[in-house]
Amino acid sequence: MGAKASTIWYIDAPDPISLLRHTTTSDWDAATALVGRLFPDRIAVPKGQGPIAQAAGVSPDEIFVGCYPGATVICGSNLSIAKPSLIPEVWTRPLASESTYLVATDPDTAWGAFAYWERGTLRRSFSATPIYIYEDTGLPLVWERPFWAGERPLVYPPGVMPDPQSLPFHPQEFAEAANSEWLGFRYTGAPRGDEFDPNTLPVCGFTLYVPGEQPVPEVPVVQAEPQDRKFMRWLRRKSPEPQS
Repeated sequence: MGAKASTIWYIDAPDPISLLRHTTTSDWDAATALVGRLFPDRIAVPKGQGPIAQAAGVSPDEIFVGCYPGATVICGSNLSIAKPSLIPEVWTRPLASESTYLVATDPDTAWGAFAYWERGTLRRSFSATPIYIYEDTGLPLVWERPFWAGERPLVYPPGVMPDPQSLPFHPQEFAEAANSEWLGFRYTGAPRGDEFDPNTLPVCGFTLYVPGEQPVPEVPVVQAEPQDRKFMRWLRRKSPEPQS
């Protein structure tokens, strides 16, 4: 079974794959500022850094953000929608980035989607399950050719007949291939060729709360000193030095 992912990337770096391959940390301040801009009606409480491989399939009350020089990624459950073209502009270009990439997958439904915006303009969007296409807009990209040519066929278990309307490939594998082409890694399986391991790419995690429902920070309890001990220490300070 493949991995679940719900991610959108904002790219300005000329070589994002090389950048991400050598990234070892995410900018907390930049991540916090972006979460505040995208979720102005929520309180975002930091929960630490972790690898994107474990954060891409995010739950509804969480958000993960990776901020690197020339690249930013957001992992949010709201990005898993059937038609990527309907994602609002506040999400497709919040940073005035040169390129925006969306990759989302759900192994439970065998669904996969990807989309590409150039300076805020949608150039390509695809979203489907093996037997139903939700969206297929824009010209197919060069790397898509092996899939449409039937060179990456959907493999069925023994004895299972394919649906007559089935695509010639698995949509989730299609979306993972987009992620590899644009960003240099896959969420499912071991790295292939020059791909890098997504467990090495860190993102900052936040839990989102409705205002007033966020946890209250614990106030450290200071143990009160017994009064007689305080008095004896005061008395020693006040006592005259012994005369020799």
